[in-house]
Amino acid sequence: MSGARPAPSALLQRARTIVRDPFFRTGSREMMGTGLGIAAWGLVTGVAMIKSGLSLPLALFMGLTVYAGSAQLAVLPLMTVGAPLWVVWFTALCVNLRFVILSSMWRSYFAHLSLRHRLAIGYFSGDVIFVNFMGRYPEARPQAEQLPYFWGAALTNWLAWQIPSTLGIFLADRIPLSWGLGFAGVLALMGVLLSMLNDRATWVASVVACTAAVAAFALPLKLNILVAIAAAVAAGLVAERLQKQAQQLPGKAGKEARP
Repeated sequence: MSGARPAPSALLQRARTIVRDPFFRTGSREMMGTGLGIAAWGLVTGVAMIKSGLSLPLALFMGLTVYAGSAQLAVLPLMTVGAPLWVVWFTALCVNLRFVILSSMWRSYFAHLSLRHRLAIGYFSGDVIFVNFMGRYPEARPQAEQLPYFWGAALTNWLAWQIPSTLGIFLADRIPLSWGLGFAGVLALMGVLLSMLNDRATWVASVVACTAAVAAFALPLKLNILVAIAAAVAAGLVAERLQKQAQQLPGKAGKEARP
């Protein structure tokens, strides 16, 4: 038992080292640019949870544990109409499938960390953090400053989300939906989306997702979201494969042309 007690103090010391690192402040500073949009989205989500009929404790619990605005807003209408539990879980899973892809890319940078640390990174990671991180560290190899940078961005993003979301939960009765905060949240997500459209496969997947969502809008229980996700994943995989094949063709042709 005595050997296990130093762990908390060692963890605290490690946290202090990360916070004092200059790259922690860099990550935090770069996340502040999108903080206003994230805050608007968090406020909308907090209000929506209460407006959907969730109790105050359940809304607080959901906000802190789920920490995924798109998934929360996707399942709230299903919970309101009493959709089967498997539909709720499946919808949340599909909406958050992108984090599985992001996690596979995070692995190249953080695979050397302990399981507990990697689980914490998984909880705090987000779309905007991923975009900023990959923009700064496009080469998939671990560097000492990457961890402080990530935590600076992650904690800033978490606070920018959780504080407004909690305010939205407590002030839901005083914040009318006519304020148009939902539109501000959509603009925030649009900014994230546009910053991620950096290749042909991503563009194809985005266009297909938008088309499928509109075409299947009449489906009940917001199933058009699932249709859009499935169509986007399929289109993105096909486009990426065709793109790789097209890049390999000139190389093959050049080899065949050599005497």
